[in-house]
Amino acid sequence: MIKFSIVIPVYNESKNLYLLINQIYQILKTQTFELIIVDDNSTDGTKNIMKKLKRRNLRYYIRTKNRDLTKSCIFGFRKSRYQNILVMDGDLQHRPVDITKLLKVFKKNNADFAIGTRKLFKSKKHNLGFLRLSASRILILIVNIFLGKKTSDPMSGFFIFKKKIFTENKSKLFSQGYKILLDLLYVDNRKAKVFDVEINFDLRKKGT
Repeated sequence: MIKFSIVIPVYNESKNLYLLINQIYQILKTQTFELIIVDDNSTDGTKNIMKKLKRRNLRYYIRTKNRDLTKSCIFGFRKSRYQNILVMDGDLQHRPVDITKLLKVFKKNNADFAIGTRKLFKSKKHNLGFLRLSASRILILIVNIFLGKKTSDPMSGFFIFKKKIFTENKSKLFSQGYKILLDLLYVDNRKAKVFDVEINFDLRKKGT
């Protein structure tokens, strides 16, 4: 069994957080982990929701400057206690049940990355609108052509990786934007052990 930190960057996800966090703790009740919620100064009452949640190893931080998903992730990485870090969104489009799939592949292969990949090219069950799907496909093709293919979905926001990849390369990271996985994958020239894990990317049900 591995120990790991879960980092979830959020902004105005009060309608999803209570359910998301409870699902995580239910599914991972036999695992050793901590949960770090990094809030980009939400305006929808997220702080009040978090005050009501009393869970072991649950930490909540509010960032008040330079609202940015990647910066929130990096903040969470710095606060993490464990040497394996899992990143996921706070809107329930990444299903907590799929965390166990990532953990299994990550542990079995002693991987550097296990990435939850959406079926963007070979299936219609990706739950993305036309514009977002087209943009994702184009970006993936550009990355694969110019940087070399390491995964079928370098734009994924759902993955687990070894913290040392961050600590050894943090000064070289681009450190802003919405694609922290892309930054981590290509910051180090050494050959990383990367494994794809197909997931079902759910539709957002609440919030925007």
